[in-house]
Order: sequence, then structure tokens, then C-alpha cells
Amino acid sequence: MKGRILVVDDEKDICDILQFNLENEGYIVDVAHSGEDALEMITDIHGVIILDVMMGGISGFKVAEKLRKSGNFVPIIFLTAKNTENDMLTGFSLGGDDYIAKPFSVKEVLVRVKALLKRSALTKMTPAEPIPTDWSYKGLNIDLQGNRVTIDGNEVSLTKKEFEILSLLARTSPNLLTRTEILNSVWGENEFVLDRTVDVHITRLRKKLGDYAGIIVNRSGFGYYLNIDAKDED
Repeated sequence: MKGRILVVDDEKDICDILQFNLENEGYIVDVAHSGEDALEMITDIHGVIILDVMMGGISGFKVAEKLRKSGNFVPIIFLTAKNTENDMLTGFSLGGDDYIAKPFSVKEVLVRVKALLKRSALTKMTPAEPIPTDWSYKGLNIDLQGNRVTIDGNEVSLTKKEFEILSLLARTSPNLLTRTEILNSVWGENEFVLDRTVDVHITRLRKKLGDYAGIIVNRSGFGYYLNIDAKDED
């Protein structure tokens, strides 16, 4: 069995199409027709959520926001007729992992589901070499195992992507990472994400870090790195 997927859409025909094709690929598929039902049905055994944005009641964006705030980081594929860049960035900023516009290709959905499940499985594997458990500088602490960031003991509320970017920079500090390397590590090579998305997330991340924003350094034309001795170069 390949895994369990939750499909959330208030259009029954779309749910039926996705359920039929996903089950043909060997997945177990659960279906919810509203955001409210999805929040009741989601469990730790679901590997991916295919989540419609435009629904009556709670929107898909609101569902994603509630899940991330509750500590649930199951991969989310947003499925929607809204395909502007601002909508995409909104989805990613709320913790979405991929974005597919309607009308969609079933083959494209299957490929993206497979890619997300594969990447999720890789992150759960035990690494061959020990990795650091935290990264600290003065009052800033990045708990790499507990997925928490604190400043002077106060927790900083980050989205999943913001934390993944910050923890990636911390683990590789002081080495510089290109935008492409960050995109491939955080979003995956098979996801369509603009380079600008990295800049948008880092801008929001810096605002949340407050006095420590300057540790995230941008080397113009190259990429980003963490440097506790550096000032903001942007």
C-alpha cells in the first residue's frame, strides 16, 4: 500500500475523479466535502492532503492555517481555480507544499502526490551522520529537533516553510546556499515554485526575528547564509 490521502473539495465530481485515480494507483483515499469535515477527519496516518481553496464555510487556506498552528505538518497540495502569483505565495506562506490550478491534469496530480510522499519519507529517514540538535546565538535558539524557535525564551511563530528555511541555513552555517538549493531542499525539485518565493519567505522570516534579522545575510546574485557577525546586507 502506497499511503493514505485526504481529498478535500466541495465539488463531488472532482472528489470522485481524484479518489478513483488515486485508488487505482494503490493509495487509500478519504474524502471530505468541507474544511470543517477535513479538520475532523485528518489523522497522523494521512501522508498528503489535496485541499481545495475555494469552499463554502472554512476555506482551504484557513484549514491549512489551523493545521499548521496545531502542529500538524502533513504535506498539503492546494487545488484551486485561483492561480495568480499572490494566491500562490499566500498558499506557501500558510504552510502549503504545492499548488495545482484547475482545470488540472490527473497525471500531474499523481506525479506531485508521489513526489511529496517520497520527499516526506526521505525526511523521516535516520541520517547516516549525526546532525546538530540546535543552533544558538545570544538570546536566539533554533531547536532543530523540536521544530521551535525562541528569542529570550519566547517562542517565535513560524510557518513550516519559514522554519525549514531557517533550520536549513542553521545546519549549513556559515556556508552559503543558492536560491535553487533552498528551493530544492525545502520545496523539492518537482514543485513549480518561483525563485522569488525564497525571498518572500526570508523577508517575512526576518521580520519575525526582529533584532536578529541581520543574521540572515543575502549575498547579492548568489544566495543566503547565516552569519552571527554580519549585519543585514540588503
